[in-house]
Amino acid sequence: MPKKIHASGHNTHTVKMPKNTCFGCGRDNSEGMRLKFHFHGDEAVCKFRLPKKYQGPPGHAHGGIIATILDEAMGKVNKLRSVIALTKTMDIEYVRPVPLGVPLTAVGRERTVRGRKHFNVAEIRNQAGEVLARSQGLFIAVDASKMFARFVNNNGSDPA
Repeated sequence: MPKKIHASGHNTHTVKMPKNTCFGCGRDNSEGMRLKFHFHGDEAVCKFRLPKKYQGPPGHAHGGIIATILDEAMGKVNKLRSVIALTKTMDIEYVRPVPLGVPLTAVGRERTVRGRKHFNVAEIRNQAGEVLARSQGLFIAVDASKMFARFVNNNGSDPA
């Protein structure tokens, strides 16, 4: 089995964030989802279970939480190109209700790249491999050292 590469946070080769407080993947956000992605080839993969606090319809995930997971899966794929890219647009298809408390998998893949534009796709699947939700999105690569300059300095410590 190929080595799993962790895809955490929003760091790049030139910018190290002192803390990861992202709602979706931040280990330093006690209120967040703390999703953990790994790379398997050209895919960003996350295995997870959703607790009741993310409920929308009884026994199932809220649509906004589903969108968050898909956005994270698509966004993590950009790390394969060592870029930070922000979501510009995303389309979601809610195929089936996403149940709470059961093993699920999110998978993100790159579709195409044109300059700073990264077109990615993602799916949430159940244990049987059935697609419960899917998305496609456009991400715009940014200069993280400029965009996040007030939050970090070059050695990764918090400037405040």
